[in-house]
Amino acid sequence: MGDPKRRKPKAETPRKVWDSERIKQEFALRKEYGLRRTREVWSASSELKKMRRNARKLLSLGEEGEVRGQKLISKLKRLGIAKSQMQLDDILSLTVRDFLERRLQTIALKRGLARTARQARQLIVHGFISVNGRRVNIPSYLVSATEEPSVSYFKAIDISVDDPEARKSSEALASSQAGRREAQAPKAPANEADAAEQAPQEPAAGAEE
Repeated sequence: MGDPKRRKPKAETPRKVWDSERIKQEFALRKEYGLRRTREVWSASSELKKMRRNARKLLSLGEEGEVRGQKLISKLKRLGIAKSQMQLDDILSLTVRDFLERRLQTIALKRGLARTARQARQLIVHGFISVNGRRVNIPSYLVSATEEPSVSYFKAIDISVDDPEARKSSEALASSQAGRREAQAPKAPANEADAAEQAPQEPAAGAEE
């Protein structure tokens, strides 16, 4: 049988791992698109670098490269990344967001199948989302332009049910706000004696003014 082939990793590790500016940008993308790991950003970045590398190579060939580059542009059009009038040099201006926008997780959220990016990921992983009637449980699946209208529920689910974690956080916030209001409000006297002490003292009758 022979040794099984080793899969080539889809994500390329950045050369400078501890780059604070890049880490901030990656964290912002993770939060915006509901990504679980930074490696998912690296995977999209690797795909982008691959497309740019091929585009530069074809551009260096002149007219021959322009003709051969139509195949690369057609692929990007199928993925819904390239615009109708896109040229080969326009590939160099693509960003990581262009690829993250085509993820099944993002498409499901945009089509209203989930309320948050995190919920969209959970629905996909647990088999509630389908593409062309086929269940797809990979959040990073790149949805083509022709497949996008077919993204729907594989089985019925009510997404209006409150998220337990969101409910807990809102209850905790309401409780803390109520505690602050109680702390700021004046305390009522515990008994009549305390009330008498807090009341303003009036001068006794016949006292000298």
